[in-house]
Amino acid sequence: MPNYSSGPEAAPPARAASSIQPQQIKLKRVLGLPSLVFFGLVYMVPLTIFTTYGVVSASTGGRASLAYIITLAAMIFTAKSYASMVKVFPVAGSSYSYASKTFGPNIGFLAGWSLLLDYMLLPMVSYLVIGIYLNILFPAVPAWIFVVACILLVTVLNVVGISSVATASNLIVLVQFVFIAVFVVIAVGFVATGNHSVNLGAPFTGDGGANVTFSTLMAGAAVLCLSFLGFDAISTMAEEAKNPKKDIPRAIIIVTVGAGLLFLVLAYISQLVFPGTGFNDPVSAASEVMLKAGGDFLNIFFIAAYVAGATGSAITSQASVSRILYSMGRDGMLPRRIFGTLSARFKTPIIPIMLVSVISVLGVNADVNLLFSIVSFGALIAFSIVNLSVMKRYLWDEKRRSGKDVFLYGVLPGIGFLLTLWIWTSLAPNALTIGVIWLAAGLVYLLILTKGLRRKAPQVEFSETL
Repeated sequence: MPNYSSGPEAAPPARAASSIQPQQIKLKRVLGLPSLVFFGLVYMVPLTIFTTYGVVSASTGGRASLAYIITLAAMIFTAKSYASMVKVFPVAGSSYSYASKTFGPNIGFLAGWSLLLDYMLLPMVSYLVIGIYLNILFPAVPAWIFVVACILLVTVLNVVGISSVATASNLIVLVQFVFIAVFVVIAVGFVATGNHSVNLGAPFTGDGGANVTFSTLMAGAAVLCLSFLGFDAISTMAEEAKNPKKDIPRAIIIVTVGAGLLFLVLAYISQLVFPGTGFNDPVSAASEVMLKAGGDFLNIFFIAAYVAGATGSAITSQASVSRILYSMGRDGMLPRRIFGTLSARFKTPIIPIMLVSVISVLGVNADVNLLFSIVSFGALIAFSIVNLSVMKRYLWDEKRRSGKDVFLYGVLPGIGFLLTLWIWTSLAPNALTIGVIWLAAGLVYLLILTKGLRRKAPQVEFSETL
């Protein structure tokens, strides 16, 4: 935790949260490797593939599986960089903390600002999807009622503490994996019946329904970055992990590779069931796949599991962004009295949690497809900075120059940086515009905070006990 000077001796602590100094309250270390892996998986939402599958499959001529291979390649290199950085800085804040200690607080702020873009909007995506699907099952109930009810539930769980979040996450992941197992069995059985022609290479070569260029394929890969948000979120739980230097890196790699392979398999099977360019509505393509493979039973099961997964994503994404706001607040990047304090009772950052809940209400009228691209914009910026941080920290600061070190901390993160940069430039123009505006706003705030960079920005002081 940061070590701020306390000034005059504080009065004896009272029950009120306002009388507790920030340095007197610490996040509780309760998460082991299994909980961290489940946290990452539920944040990523294994069924999130079906959120973007139809759109990407249609735009790439049925090559969603090939697009996933491109995205997974970039994510594996970047996940390795996150694992390397968390060994050095096992603290909350993710890319913000890594960039702050590697390149200085100014670059750290911009990294954190970029990260806020995707973390702030991801709960909005989850709530919007929940409202849409529950309204399909219960058309008499307006979607906004489901959205508000879910926001209230998620907020309470996060305020009570990370233990309740971890427990809920485990149950939600199990429900999704049960559905995935059922879907795979039914879909494979459907394909094996031979009642329709099957091209086993179509998920990679396309079904001929669209004239696709490599640029189009890269644009699809850029959207799919949304599916991998979760491995980086694990690093934000470093101050609540029992053994962060060992378990956080392992959890990051396990979640990235495991989830990536799962997405690839599900996209492949879905393409065999239903050609990627034959959907009536790409946004709701998952329902068409489920109905064709298993009828109403599989479709209803899918909606139930998907809503559970979206709820889990809202829980974990709100938990992560609230801790990033807390990390930036305690360092003085954001108002410390508002963002940099924890509840004396629950040991959680209540004000950041409530702020995310208020912002999430705006998701009722948001454009889901645009949100996908904007979230990917913020994520790819953060990923690129972390890859660069590894090279700066290990090769420059620690002066590791052996052949092995150059490969591990130079070549691998360098490839990750180039891949993420390439994918980033493939995003939709409107998403790039909004993202650049967001970064510009962050730069203006930083200039105000530092009086035109004449004053050093607040910097994290890490405790040796972490």
